[in-house]
Amino acid sequence: MTHAAVDLASFIRPVPDFPKPGILFRDITPLLADPAALVAAVRLMAAPWRDAGIDAIAAVEARGFLFATPMAIELGVGVIPVRKPGKLPAETIEVEYDLEYGRDKLQMHTGILKSGARVLVVDDVLATGGTAGACIRLIEAAGGTVVGTSFLVELSFLEGRARLAPHRVESGIIY
Repeated sequence: MTHAAVDLASFIRPVPDFPKPGILFRDITPLLADPAALVAAVRLMAAPWRDAGIDAIAAVEARGFLFATPMAIELGVGVIPVRKPGKLPAETIEVEYDLEYGRDKLQMHTGILKSGARVLVVDDVLATGGTAGACIRLIEAAGGTVVGTSFLVELSFLEGRARLAPHRVESGIIY
């Protein structure tokens, strides 16, 4: 089944006032639970990158893992896990970034990325761009070249796309 045959947006459930009042959360779990929708989403996210010459996909913890791995299989490349501190067993490189209320860090293993590797950053949702931006900085600090970013959902009103410029941004569903 091709992604054109599935209305992916119909599988994304709006949840008002989560995680706090005034927020409309876009829940992807119904999409993940439906085999045809999941396959269509992965193919939709992978399609723009088929001829981009990528060497690896950087998967952002945790929901980015759900899309990055099947996309890597579709594209014939490996996956580089980008995780929160304390989750990777060997030596890591890290970057700190700002959140709405505070700071956080992302890490990846040192030496896992070949110098100059062309990397696609993948996550489920593009909101403000803070996490994806931090991942981009991490990949670049490790000697990789970020080819672009791919998201299932983009919340355009939060202007994350602008914060990721000049990197290419591809989103399957835009709200």
